[in-house]
Amino acid sequence: MKVQCVICDCIEDIDDYSVIAKKLRNRPIHTYMCSSCQQRIAKRTDERKATGSFSVPHTQKEESDWP
Repeated sequence: MKVQCVICDCIEDIDDYSVIAKKLRNRPIHTYMCSSCQQRIAKRTDERKATGSFSVPHTQKEESDWP
């Protein structure tokens, strides 16, 4: 299966029976990122986490009084 990275637009071949290929076939909303883009994003995210000013939105859940 040929897939295109959403960030760098490189085209790669992945196995037709892999888990990622099944996700892309069954749910078109899922997007594919190549390994170099995934590594770059992970590296920059770790750098932002190390600064201490990184926050994940919507992490607090409200407790409900409903039984």
